[in-house]
Amino acid sequence: MTDSITPEIVAEHGLSQEEYARVLHAMGREPNITELGIFSVMWSEHCSYKSSRIHLKKLPTQAPWVIQGPGENAGVVDIGDGQAAIFKMESHNHPSYIEPYQGAATGVGGILRDVFTMGARPVANLNALRFGRPDHPKMRHLISGVVSGIGGYGNCVGVPTVGGEVNFHRAYDGNILVNAMTVGIAETDKIFYSAAAGIGNPVVYVGSKTGRDGIHGATMASADFSEDSEEKRPTVQVGDPFTEKLLIEACLELMGSDAIVAIQDMGAAGLTSSSVEMASKGGVGLELDMNAVPCREEGMTPYEMMLSESQERMLMVLKPGREAEAEAIFRKWELDFAVIGKVTDTGHLVLRWNGEIAADIPLAPLADDAPCYDRPWVPTPQPAPLGAVAESADPAADLLALMASPDLASRRWIWEQYDHMVGADTVQRPGGDAAVVRVHGTAKGLAIATDVTPRYCFADPVEGGRQAIAECYRNLSAVGATPLATTDCMNFGNPQRPEIMGQFVGCIEGMAEACSALDFPIVSGNVSLYNETKNEDGSGSAILPTPAIGGIGLLQDWSKSATIAFKGEGEAIYLIGETKGHLGQSLWLREIAGREAGPPPPVDLAVEKRNGAFVRGLIGEGAVSAVHDVSDGGLIVALAEMALAGGLGAMLDADLPRSAAFLFGEDQGRYLVTTRDSEALQHAAAAAGVPLSFVGTIGGDALADEDGRLHLPLARLRDAHEGFFPSLMGGELTVA
Repeated sequence: MTDSITPEIVAEHGLSQEEYARVLHAMGREPNITELGIFSVMWSEHCSYKSSRIHLKKLPTQAPWVIQGPGENAGVVDIGDGQAAIFKMESHNHPSYIEPYQGAATGVGGILRDVFTMGARPVANLNALRFGRPDHPKMRHLISGVVSGIGGYGNCVGVPTVGGEVNFHRAYDGNILVNAMTVGIAETDKIFYSAAAGIGNPVVYVGSKTGRDGIHGATMASADFSEDSEEKRPTVQVGDPFTEKLLIEACLELMGSDAIVAIQDMGAAGLTSSSVEMASKGGVGLELDMNAVPCREEGMTPYEMMLSESQERMLMVLKPGREAEAEAIFRKWELDFAVIGKVTDTGHLVLRWNGEIAADIPLAPLADDAPCYDRPWVPTPQPAPLGAVAESADPAADLLALMASPDLASRRWIWEQYDHMVGADTVQRPGGDAAVVRVHGTAKGLAIATDVTPRYCFADPVEGGRQAIAECYRNLSAVGATPLATTDCMNFGNPQRPEIMGQFVGCIEGMAEACSALDFPIVSGNVSLYNETKNEDGSGSAILPTPAIGGIGLLQDWSKSATIAFKGEGEAIYLIGETKGHLGQSLWLREIAGREAGPPPPVDLAVEKRNGAFVRGLIGEGAVSAVHDVSDGGLIVALAEMALAGGLGAMLDADLPRSAAFLFGEDQGRYLVTTRDSEALQHAAAAAGVPLSFVGTIGGDALADEDGRLHLPLARLRDAHEGFFPSLMGGELTVA
């Protein structure tokens, strides 16, 4: 590549003319192509959060149990007994659309590194996936590739994939979403951070060799694209889970010593982001010898080495004199090890190559002084009232159709491709409200869930943001866990469109309010913007606003965790929470009535907190035998899911309303519980001021009511529920 920087080259690197003027001011001269490349990736939306930083600061991030909030590789919370949970969620959206298998696989690999680079052994993976219309010409290929990529990487690296969510909507036709989450466990006195320190300390590169895969990956992830994106395939990284497994073990072994000063994984923007972030956080400079970087391809330039996003690589600062000890560990695990530089006091990133200086950049403009925009935004107009809705002609037929619909159908076809039991600590596998993983060697358990309802966020971003946090809180409470903290993955369209920026601002407002009210802070996360496809007329088709939430909660005794499955004939079924029959933006309205209209259900955060605490208390006391939160599809769908999970039917109470609003409304803050002691439950609810209503009794092999208007054999429900994915995917798995 030429060193002559033209406006065309600047534009190809994703920098505006105003941003390039800032580069010239920061450098005091024209940059060379390597320096321009470094600025381009560090100032990309993906790395700098230049459109979102100003709003992300509004999110609550602190609590007495929070050890590390946003700003590090992952968030850290105290779980007692000298142990910490370390977790984060990240996106790999554009790469997964372009090359679904490798895009999804390397998304898993990247989030694993974010967690174990802080000293944690990964114990669980989750994912949140959004696809377009099932009958879209590309969707089968994308689903197959993404699911195979997640399973292929996670299974091989030996970390169980224990939960997640999958939704479909036409808004994702040209931009699918692949969000990956990892949770790990560490000792609180063995947590590792990324700030470089110690002038003269060696900078060490470990892991795989550097290739040309993934160059400009961060820049590509910071722009919208056309559906025909084959030309961007070289920007997608290629993963090797077996090398990642070796890297985990080698890093954790070295972390058992006191040799590491700082450590950072090479994720988006590769060697550039890892070196810049380590140096800037430590307030120091770095000098790197590019001739020492292990490369797997001939003739690689400093530009390519710095921008490559080759996988399974880490950067470390070691204490002086510990190089041989560290090298012995990494060689034992058959990984590359190279001393490629040193910490300096210059405040600059200096690259040397073939005896000359290939780049010399002041670090402050790259990181702390990166552009930060307060983009123009407009509030999302309040949705019109729903108005009159025709009554359900046949609630049983509607239930059957909903249970077979893409958003509610069984995900068994997906999760059976994932090893969710490796490690032997998975207590609750996929299919419930939250996964539960035992903290190895203890009685404690971690509950983990991912949640968001994009159609709510599109209709009313503030309410949708509240609901995303509240539903995650509910799912953790429904298994008996005390919610501790969340991570987010903010997936939105083009932030330069005021209406899209308004969606982002609205969701942040709702999320912040819910996090504060529920003592449920956000400690890590990721922003993915420009999830938008250019149409032929130049306009953009954006995804639904999708602020995915990943939450964790703590069980002091994992054996007391609740599940959704009906347990015993004759047990009573009760509904906790108030039902007003809210059909706006409900799945019933969309799938049965053919409308996407009205406001989403309102969220009362005080009620969420009260009802969640009440349910957790019931579970801890052993007062209920099954628990399930009521969400998509409403009360009757939740009942059907509990019945299918337990293989037991239910007889609904004769006084239960049969209206569509009651059966399918998506009012918030509600749980279904089952008990053998109705009187004790009624007394407890009255004492707590919690609404409680009798729903029916467990028994038989069908969902039925006493007057015969509703009668659905479980066998029919199961066939409908289990049929969607095998039918869509042709009963076979194809690696895309």
